Amino acid sequence: MISEKIEFDGRVFVPTEESLTSEWPCVVNERPQPTLTLKDDDLFLITDTLGNITQFSGDDRQASLGLFCHDTRFLSRLELQIAGQAPILLSSDAQKGFALSVLCANPKINEQIPAETIGVEREIVLNGGLFEEIKVTNYSTSAVQFEISLSFGSDFVDLFEIRGFNRDRQGRLFKRQIDRPQPLETEDLESASIKPENGHQEINLAYQGLDGSFMESRIQFVHEQPNFIKKNTAIWQLNLESHETQIIGYRLQMLTNNRHTSAVNAPLTLVQAKAAELLEEQQWWTSVTRIRSNNREFNRVIEQAEQDIYLLRQTFGKEKGVSAGVPWFSCLFGRDSIITASQTLILDPEIARSTLTILAQHQGKSYDDWRDEEPGKILHELRMGEMARCQEVPHTPYYGTVDATPLWLMLYAEYFAWTQDTETLEKLWPNARAAMDWIDAKCQENSYLSYFRKSSRGLVNQGWKDSGDCIVKRDGTLAVAPIALCEVQAYVYAAKVRMAEIAKMRKRIDLADRWQEEARQLKMRFNRDFWLKDLDFCALALDGEGQPVDSISSNPGHCLQLGILTPENAKSVAERLLAPDMFSGWGIRTLSSLSPAYNPMGYHTGSVWPHDNSLIALGLRSIGFIDQAFEVAQGLFDMTMQQPLQRPPELFCGFPRIEGSAPVTYPVACSPQAWASGSIFQLLQMMMNLVPNASSNHLRIIDPSLPESINHISVHNLKIGSTVIDLEFERDQDENATACRVLKKRGNLRVVIEA
Repeated sequence: MISEKIEFDGRVFVPTEESLTSEWPCVVNERPQPTLTLKDDDLFLITDTLGNITQFSGDDRQASLGLFCHDTRFLSRLELQIAGQAPILLSSDAQKGFALSVLCANPKINEQIPAETIGVEREIVLNGGLFEEIKVTNYSTSAVQFEISLSFGSDFVDLFEIRGFNRDRQGRLFKRQIDRPQPLETEDLESASIKPENGHQEINLAYQGLDGSFMESRIQFVHEQPNFIKKNTAIWQLNLESHETQIIGYRLQMLTNNRHTSAVNAPLTLVQAKAAELLEEQQWWTSVTRIRSNNREFNRVIEQAEQDIYLLRQTFGKEKGVSAGVPWFSCLFGRDSIITASQTLILDPEIARSTLTILAQHQGKSYDDWRDEEPGKILHELRMGEMARCQEVPHTPYYGTVDATPLWLMLYAEYFAWTQDTETLEKLWPNARAAMDWIDAKCQENSYLSYFRKSSRGLVNQGWKDSGDCIVKRDGTLAVAPIALCEVQAYVYAAKVRMAEIAKMRKRIDLADRWQEEARQLKMRFNRDFWLKDLDFCALALDGEGQPVDSISSNPGHCLQLGILTPENAKSVAERLLAPDMFSGWGIRTLSSLSPAYNPMGYHTGSVWPHDNSLIALGLRSIGFIDQAFEVAQGLFDMTMQQPLQRPPELFCGFPRIEGSAPVTYPVACSPQAWASGSIFQLLQMMMNLVPNASSNHLRIIDPSLPESINHISVHNLKIGSTVIDLEFERDQDENATACRVLKKRGNLRVVIEA
């Protein structure tokens, strides 16, 4: 029920006459313009390079600019103008991740003020809310008078709407009602300033959703107060003497049902927000592993990956996991979160512990076709926006993923190998048993772990390639469900092998023997049913009729490291993946360029994904294809060094690498994206080849190797069990060999270096 009048905390809101569907134009046919991205826990902000979120003509509800929290856009317009015109951009930077700075100047203002006379410095910080300070300086030799304005707007649109989901109905926008002793005309109401008891003027933007939730963006001005506010535009009439500076600013809080929306409590000032962010960042930096090389450009890639993993950490309940990526997947995402946690064990094992715990808390408990939920199943995606709350999408959470459950079991075992965290192992053992029971029950249906959509608004494809057109046969036609993906069977195999070791340690010999035998049987069936003899390659999947989906794809590359392929078959897969139709020079494509379905701009039908390639590189290394693994890694490093901020994107186009050309950008790729940034650490792990076994108190370093572009790598503060260790790797250019030395060890870990 949508109210006509709402009161919160003594403040009265009345509905506006503004339409949710008429004021935001669609610009999906335009090439995306450069943007600045900030992230703080469950908040993220995307602006243009001026720091603005500008309105366009028409319907722009699909634009990704804005301030978002819990899948809701709390700010859809933030526009700084000088005398009614856009400033002239001089420089801007968002490299810190939680703060951006913009330096700009005035355009020509009438005949009195020449262009680039007034300097404007913007600083925006996220910390539980949005803070901005704007320093305005007159660089003229004489005094100047002009107007500067900030326009705000909030459409409170659900992120699913921005991604293209249509809604039959929306909630209603509200505005703050101003109580005055005397009645005001409409024009007076629009230009009236709202002055709370503390004397700071405010703009209140609000919305009541179809579920009754009342959301608010409360903007309170600080420093120099606006001279007046007209509609949602604050206007300052500045009089600046020569070289005089004035500061204006505001603090934006997001509230839902009169409570802070973000999990982070916003401080009072920008200075406090910045200090809180810097302190938290510094505490994290001192706790994680520090890896550096002699290559300055490569170090920049590592540093950016470290920062991105830090920024993508997000509060879920009492734990802090990693969200999948900005802007589309700033949420708990089963598969992505698990793979990222595995990739970053070398950086911060705490990410894996929290990921396992969070996902266990949401493990499937009942049969629910709407959400594709089944007991023991690990979730795909958890959303908190209005469309999820109103059951317009099934993401509360949604369980439509076939691979998250075996991946969770793999991480469960892998985390213990790194940490010997017996407490977490014991606490999550019932969840591990439930996950394995789900796998076993599903495998009884057709011998393999497969997927079939039950939810009317769920995903047709439920592996990591989850777009609707990606599971294709050799002739380009789509496979029919239920579909058993090759890599998913490899995950099941690895889960059973690793869980058998844990069962043995827990004196459950019955489970250990059973899981070992099931893994052996699975490997035998897999090499029989998935192998394409005429192509000497592994099938992408088996379809609903048990027939091979016989296209050449990157998926079998995930099988290399996990041991499910016979040595001969693994070698054939490795060689085929490096053929020109698969390897673009920048990376391995998701689908062969010889396939009728190939599209270098397709999401999963010819593009290149960094995480896909890092998993393949790790697999190539594991079967002795070291040079080939480094060829893939070097392509990814070269691509990353040409990206803004030296940050690997979620994916990029699969066009072949041409000397002197740059990799082709995928227009709407997430950046930062967790498992793309995590791939940097997976590639470092591939080079060093660390094999920890904390429960046996030893670390094996097997035949470490550095590429030609790197001669030296140092590793500090690496945690294996209760031991903290510093390592050094050095490449001998003459002998093309890499030496490893233990620099420092705090604990009794036994380190074995195997050449």
